[in-house]
Amino acid sequence: MNIFERLDAAIELSDDEKLLVESVRVLARGEIAKRAEHHDKTGEFPWENVKAINNLGLNAMFIPEEYGGAALSYTVYLECVREITKACASTGIIWATNFHAIKPVIDFGTHEQKSRFLPRVAEGGLVSLAITEPNAGSDATGMRTRFTPDGDDIVINGGKTFITNGDVADLYLLFGKWSEIDDPKNAITALVLEKGTPGLSVVRKEDKMGHRASSTATISFDNCRVPRANLLCNPGDGLRLLFASLNKSRPSVAAHALGIARAAFEDGIAYINERKQSGRKIVEFQGIQFMLADMATDLAMCEGWLWRMAKVIDGGGTDFGIEASMLKMRASDIAMRITTDVVQLFGGYGYCSDFRVERLMRDAKITQIWEGTNQVHRQLIGRSFLTK
Repeated sequence: MNIFERLDAAIELSDDEKLLVESVRVLARGEIAKRAEHHDKTGEFPWENVKAINNLGLNAMFIPEEYGGAALSYTVYLECVREITKACASTGIIWATNFHAIKPVIDFGTHEQKSRFLPRVAEGGLVSLAITEPNAGSDATGMRTRFTPDGDDIVINGGKTFITNGDVADLYLLFGKWSEIDDPKNAITALVLEKGTPGLSVVRKEDKMGHRASSTATISFDNCRVPRANLLCNPGDGLRLLFASLNKSRPSVAAHALGIARAAFEDGIAYINERKQSGRKIVEFQGIQFMLADMATDLAMCEGWLWRMAKVIDGGGTDFGIEASMLKMRASDIAMRITTDVVQLFGGYGYCSDFRVERLMRDAKITQIWEGTNQVHRQLIGRSFLTK
């Protein structure tokens, strides 16, 4: 066994979870991977993949049993994210976004809210996390979407951009500012918006460098009216909910990035063990071995940190924001570097679409940007050592 086979074998899963991972692996490698090139070239939303994932009941793994789910460990969720992403990064983020968006409802919603929304997700519904705006990216306090109370309703006006699943979601976890609160931080509030609400519209879909089959949309709200019962916690609690959501979604984004990195690394290993130059396998050249050593060491150490973080979260840990930032930052940087280096190993072939490493390199880039740019994460990590 090589180092990565040993790392994978050491992931702590129950027997049922191991069977589930094997089912996901068969689906990902057998069906999803075969369709990835087509969806990348056409930009078509991969409904076949979503249907296949729903047939396995994967959405149920993060929904409590009381609401129609079959809650499993965060560890097995991360492993499924990584395995699906290895096959198709677009499909990986479509599915992972369901977790990112619905987890605050699971953690902070009322019983009535959970009873209304969670069964829809467990049955395969798509969810979207709507935070970013044209003038509010890394600084969420700059958002302008406005929530105005009106009797038993809340009226929403504004818009969001770069929203994954934005045009296909059944539910949106939407962040905006409560009109009755002036302070930009304390005004941030969260609510659930349902598909088909009058005034909700899709302005456009983005034509992206990578993750081309994952739908990324700009959406607008023109006097959208939702019941106050859809308000998550109280007005002004949004920033607390947002941080709680990001702390658990960032390890997921790291698993996504590491799925891309592992796919590229495995493709590179297979290629340089087969390709020859000057009568020797490429892998026999010392300079290539040095590249492999750096890639393998960084990848193995980052995967080890991923499973450590999973264990902390499964153990009920709550104070892990800096660790999550470290993981997301390093995993996405590694994904970008490994995919770039593997394209180099393939030479001219790596720059062409004949091999998927070209796609993996394009897919890797966004992982350094979303869920907080890596510059923001470096700032968070560095600032944590400031003596107060």
